[in-house]
Amino acid sequence: MNPEKLIKGKMILIVDDEPDVLSTLVELLDMCRIDTASSFEEGKRRLESEPYDIAILDIMGVDGFELLKVANRHKIPALMLTAHGLSPENMKKSAEGGACYYAPKEKMADIQLFVADVLKAIQSKKNPWEKMMERLAGFYDQRFHGTNWREQQKEFLEKTVNKGYYV
Repeated sequence: MNPEKLIKGKMILIVDDEPDVLSTLVELLDMCRIDTASSFEEGKRRLESEPYDIAILDIMGVDGFELLKVANRHKIPALMLTAHGLSPENMKKSAEGGACYYAPKEKMADIQLFVADVLKAIQSKKNPWEKMMERLAGFYDQRFHGTNWREQQKEFLEKTVNKGYYV
């Protein structure tokens, strides 16, 4: 899959309170049409007024879980991108809240792949969480080590990845 080809020209909203994260994502996604927002209010206003192909939402700082509800109401797929909110519990909350993907800011350099995963899955009527786990399970295994996270979240993972919320 050529992610750049798949996402070229797509309309994306990025909501994050960190200016350096916004500028990095804009640069990494320069083949797309991008709007940015640095606050909950601005993100909400944009989600309610524009037909985005996807929204990239920070969890902390901009109340990403509330923005996820707004994105869902407007049928805009959402990718949750987080650093400080990175946890098995927030992964679960993201999925159950309707997010299509849960990615760490540490892997932000791969944002083209993550966006392409979501858009391709939606286009193919597949579950984007399968591809997310394929790409990031090893990272999460290392990051959440010592928490036995897969065992603790077994039911959730089976429900989300195997059956999928987003078919």
